[in-house]
This record gives sequence, structure tokens and C-alpha cells, in this order.
Amino acid sequence: MHEPGRDQVEVSVVLPAHNEAGKLETAVRQTKQAMSAVTPSYEIIIAEDGSTDGTAELARTLVAKDPIVRHIHSDVRLGRGQALNHAFKAARGAVIMYMDVDLSTDLAYLKPLISAIRDEQYDFATGSRLLKASETKRPLKRSTLSTVYNFLVRLILRSKLRDHQCGFKAFSRTPLLHILDEIVDEHWFWDTELLVRAQRTGYRVKELPVHWTDKGAANTKVKAVSDSTAMFSNIIRLFFTVRREK
Repeated sequence: MHEPGRDQVEVSVVLPAHNEAGKLETAVRQTKQAMSAVTPSYEIIIAEDGSTDGTAELARTLVAKDPIVRHIHSDVRLGRGQALNHAFKAARGAVIMYMDVDLSTDLAYLKPLISAIRDEQYDFATGSRLLKASETKRPLKRSTLSTVYNFLVRLILRSKLRDHQCGFKAFSRTPLLHILDEIVDEHWFWDTELLVRAQRTGYRVKELPVHWTDKGAANTKVKAVSDSTAMFSNIIRLFFTVRREK
């Protein structure tokens, strides 16, 4: 694993945020509390993506109050994948991770996620809602769609992982930056493409069980039916893309 230099920190925690003014301050506060048990050397990066609800202004306020917090702003909506790419390239951590700002994944799993990279020397680590030891609370319809989607990723793209879309991932800096520019998708398929490409490149990927609660079911940014169609199309696109790259 890449060792942090004088201007680096051990862990960079990225919080992607588009119109998350109601959740951001709580997310930063709880992340700080959880990270204090993991390492004294960390930063929190708010990857704020073209927000129109005051998220950008709130992020600037949080940065002014706390030197641990950084804010990367985009005037226009880039999409989740692109916003993460920009934040990762600006991150100073030897370990770089991200998690959804709604904190759907129990923060007790921060330590084992980061430890997989820092101590066990994995290149990539991802939380999983579909392992036997995982505990997941979400509507049956969304759970079924997720199970089918991940089955298709394993079948068509030959992934060995159970869950590709959990918003709780960590990376060793050098392997992440090595494949970041290869990722084509700029939105929700970004996670799947990242993990598929990581496995195809030969990087070591660890999947960890987590406790996960759907905190956005009533007002989710991922629309189950329309996004399922788009996700399937992306699976087929990536299948032919990686075949051409052989």
C-alpha cells in the first residue's frame, strides 16, 4: 500500500453530496466520531455535485469550522461517478474510501472496511448487503431487484462479488488511481464498473458483510424500474467494452 507522505493523511473519507443539505452536517459529525476510533490521521471530503438546495453553502460553513473537512464543489451536475473521480484525485489519503451521506451502512463497519486495505493489504474493499452475515432492511421490491441485478453482473461480467452497488467502499490509493480513468460510466453504474475492472486487472478485492438500512426508500434518487433497465443496458455495454479491450 502507498505510504502517506508529509502532506498526506492515512485515510480520506469522501461523502458524495447532491442536494443533501438536510443530512450533511449530521453525516460529517457522525463520521468524525466513528473515524476517531480508527485513526487520528484522516480528512473528510465533501464531494458536492451541483447542488441547488444550500448544500454548497453548508459545506463551506463546515470547512470554515473544521480543518479536517474539505469541500470540492461543481457548479453543474457531473453525476455521482464523476464527482467521486474528482474527489479521489484530490484526496491525500493512502487509503481512500467513500460512503453515502445518508449513512445507510452502520458506521461500526468503518474500521473493518479500512483495515481490509490498511492492515490486510487488499487493494479494494466493499461492503455487501448480500452476504449471509449481512443484515439489510429495505423494501422487498428493491431487495429483489438488487438480487437480480447482482446475479446478472456475476453471470454476464464474471464478477465473483455478491453486491456491487453498496455505497460503502475503500481503496488503496495507487490501484484506485491506476484504473480510475478507465471507468466510462459517470453515474450509478460507476460502482459496478469499478469493481469489475478491478477484478479483471487482478487486484485483490475483499467483500465484507454490513448492517444496512434503506434510509431513502420514500424519496430515493434511484428509481427502481427505470434504473433497472438502464443498469441492464450498462451491463451489456460493459460486457462488449471489456471484450474489445482484451
